[in-house]
Amino acid sequence: MRELKNIEDNHISVPISKETAKKLKAGDYVYLTGTIYTARDAAHKRMDDALKGGEALPVDLEGQLIYYMGPSPAREGRPIGSAGPTTASRMDKYAPKLLDLGLGGMIGKGKRSQAVIDGIVRNGCVYFAAVGGAGALLSKCIKKSEVVAYEDLGTEAIRKLEIEDFPVIVVIDSEGNNLYETAITKYSRG
Repeated sequence: MRELKNIEDNHISVPISKETAKKLKAGDYVYLTGTIYTARDAAHKRMDDALKGGEALPVDLEGQLIYYMGPSPAREGRPIGSAGPTTASRMDKYAPKLLDLGLGGMIGKGKRSQAVIDGIVRNGCVYFAAVGGAGALLSKCIKKSEVVAYEDLGTEAIRKLEIEDFPVIVVIDSEGNNLYETAITKYSRG
């Protein structure tokens, strides 16, 4: 794990500042604590339709992270069910516009389009990956879950999550370095 300067023990408070995002490098393991929002395909389409119609978004995106996730039902006594990441590329057609509106970053799994990478660089943002298949473990880092918009979308509604020590890996940093590309070079046999 790369030691981060001025970020104590690789723990980051979210929402994320531009200064913090710029310190992160592809391959860094970090733990997020604070507030994030969830949104998947249907919520992204609805936000895009709202913007096209001149309406305000249901949440202020400034510095926020969107976690591409739709949870399973919560067990008794828990705020949320299994909460693993979904494939990020499904949101690629919406992400550049949201980044330009102040979104601080995204959490998902899988590769991103060049347009998203360009939006990350242009806005000094970051793309984190959460471990797919570990939704039950990730849910233990979620301390509170509240639907804040588009309740009719069920699991795809926008949720506000309070998280603590949520583990992620920086995949694309604010300079456009992409772990999916550098890891191929580093670990391929020549």
